[in-house]
Amino acid sequence: MTTPRCFIVRHGETEWSLSGKHTGSTDIPLTANGEKRVRATGKALVGDDRLIVPKQIKHIYVSPMHRAQRTLELLNLGCTLPYSTSNSQNPNPPPHIKATVTVTPKIREWDYGDYEGITSSEIRSLRAQQSLPGTWDIWTDGCPNGESPSDVIKRVDELIHEIREEHHRPYMGSKEPDADGCTGDVVVVAHGHILRAFAMRWVRQDLSATALIMEAGGVGTLSYEHKRLEEPAILLGGGFVVGPDVLSEVDEEEREGKLK
Repeated sequence: MTTPRCFIVRHGETEWSLSGKHTGSTDIPLTANGEKRVRATGKALVGDDRLIVPKQIKHIYVSPMHRAQRTLELLNLGCTLPYSTSNSQNPNPPPHIKATVTVTPKIREWDYGDYEGITSSEIRSLRAQQSLPGTWDIWTDGCPNGESPSDVIKRVDELIHEIREEHHRPYMGSKEPDADGCTGDVVVVAHGHILRAFAMRWVRQDLSATALIMEAGGVGTLSYEHKRLEEPAILLGGGFVVGPDVLSEVDEEEREGKLK
């Protein structure tokens, strides 16, 4: 029985994410190392016998920021700017994908306002100079001249509702994938704070309850318990298909006594 999943992908490393600077509206590129790691993630996690199966994806959402769009392009999903589904110039074309792509501000990074481009320790120092409490917490305090937690909740909840009603509900509980092999999976490529907020709201929790972290280039999986849209859950570990070639390799290793 089909249980659609929602994969959340944080963009790869940038100079600011590396230094801990809050990066919202400032659109800086991935580092060379960031690009390299995203490519490696795509090779490791994307494929017919891996966690993210391209033909099973119904839709992809990506932030308007270039660092997120470049991450999507590097993931080995077959999405190339400006999101054609094939690349005839690529001698090793990525897996075929029919998913459509939406660039949406609903999944842009948190608007940090006055805290754009500075680190958490610098924020605490700034607040001390302003005679504000030094124990700043974005999940409860938000950002002056930026977004509040309620602002973020509003736009994230709208996107979650759209994903569930338009892309997941039609596939929920289906006995088989559709004719193209699609199972209603969705991919969301965006940023650290907004994806942590997205995950918390996925399971209907207040943002102040978060204890989640997500590294640059990281991938998370959201789904449902008991194959019910009414029971959203965070999937710890990821189910994936082990193809016959991999099983054959395991059998061979067992016969040769290589596995303990």
